[in-house]
Amino acid sequence: MLRKAVVGRTRRCLTLKAVNPFNGEVAHELPRWEKNDERSTEAINSVIDGLSKWRWKQEVDTRVKVLRRCSEILRERADEFAEVMAIEMGKPIAQGKGEVLKCATITDYYADNGVDFLKDEVAEVGFSKSYVSKEPLGVVLLLMPWNFPFWQVFRQAAAALVVGNTVACKHAPNVPKSAVLIEEVINQATTDSGVGYQVYVNLPMHAEDIGPVMGHREVRAVSLTGSSAAGAIVGSASSKLLKPSVLELGGNDPTLVLDDADLDLAATAGAAGRMLNAGQSCIGSKRFVVVDSVYDQFIEKFIPAMESYTHGNPLDAATKLGPLVNHSAMRSLAAQEAATAASGTVLLKGGMIEGNPGAFYLPCIIGDVSPGTPGYEDELFGPVASVIRVKDEEEAIAVANSSKYGLGASIYTKDLEKGARLSEKIDAGMCFINDFVKSHPGLPFGGVKQSGYGRECSRYGIQAFCNVKSVVFA
Repeated sequence: MLRKAVVGRTRRCLTLKAVNPFNGEVAHELPRWEKNDERSTEAINSVIDGLSKWRWKQEVDTRVKVLRRCSEILRERADEFAEVMAIEMGKPIAQGKGEVLKCATITDYYADNGVDFLKDEVAEVGFSKSYVSKEPLGVVLLLMPWNFPFWQVFRQAAAALVVGNTVACKHAPNVPKSAVLIEEVINQATTDSGVGYQVYVNLPMHAEDIGPVMGHREVRAVSLTGSSAAGAIVGSASSKLLKPSVLELGGNDPTLVLDDADLDLAATAGAAGRMLNAGQSCIGSKRFVVVDSVYDQFIEKFIPAMESYTHGNPLDAATKLGPLVNHSAMRSLAAQEAATAASGTVLLKGGMIEGNPGAFYLPCIIGDVSPGTPGYEDELFGPVASVIRVKDEEEAIAVANSSKYGLGASIYTKDLEKGARLSEKIDAGMCFINDFVKSHPGLPFGGVKQSGYGRECSRYGIQAFCNVKSVVFA
């Protein structure tokens, strides 16, 4: 018997509130559960029960069928879901629709490839027969962020589900309706596929209340997308519980513009990488490390590229730049920008729009950014680009690797062999040549250093959710 998505009243009237960042108005409030709430216990028990039926190898075709149905529902309801994201966290509706359609590509990907990824591997090591079996761990707990409300969940849930795990998800508290809708999609897909039990549940809780769920003996793995500070807390807690975790954390991604770069491409693609989702992306292009010989020419092209992102109502299909998630984020970014600009050069003055009820932040470029400033050292989660001048590619690599983060990086050069050679020197989980960093279903996604550990997407995305078992016949 499937649980219905939780949209009703709570006994103490505790709620998760979504505030529209375009106008500051409360969009909706949905029920919130407290720590040790019996409803969270009921929810976990429902996916434990589902696990007993879902996990077996003979059910893999059923799991594939459910993922394919998820893809269909996502495509059918893409406009509806994009509107919810626009209202809850300010994502321009065209970008939101693109996000939902991208979710359908990841469910398709694991439906297309899951059976192959999970095949037993014969191991000829001297026994009469031996092989490696890839089996589910149990219930996987997802702790998900607000900035890509659908994509972050589906790329992890699809990987966990195809293996045969079941999933419990605590989403960000400011996107409660997105969280409910995701549960609706998976519930509908299971029902339409003839599955009469629960494989995914939404946990409408605050982070401080999730401890008992993480500690449940049947919750066997944890995946977090969030800040490095949150990652340190979750990583520590999961290690004490002896549970594997995947941490996809912050980034301060460098974009290297070398002396032989196509500067038009570097400027337009760099601006796109910085401005996607109003700059609120862990893999956003944040530090532009530019060789001195092309610094001025790059800036001449980069300024109009950034200026082309004009702000507007996120429900308007023509809008390229929506508001930041809230006014608190806007003020924090303004403080980081001011501290960075104090020792740099303001090349494009953007920033907050005074008197506007929306949390809008106009594009900003700060040049000659120096070590020790927020724009050099920290993650700026918004449309502020830090440009760092270097003398040559050797210094560019040194600056790129000086960060405490190591999520992604981009290199712009017309010499593709040089790009490949320099990519080996970049201390990051991903490196794109002549493009900004993007996630893709078929490529592993994740970082090193304070950007976390583990990988999402591709065949590597299922590894953290597998019991890799040796089966041996004497």
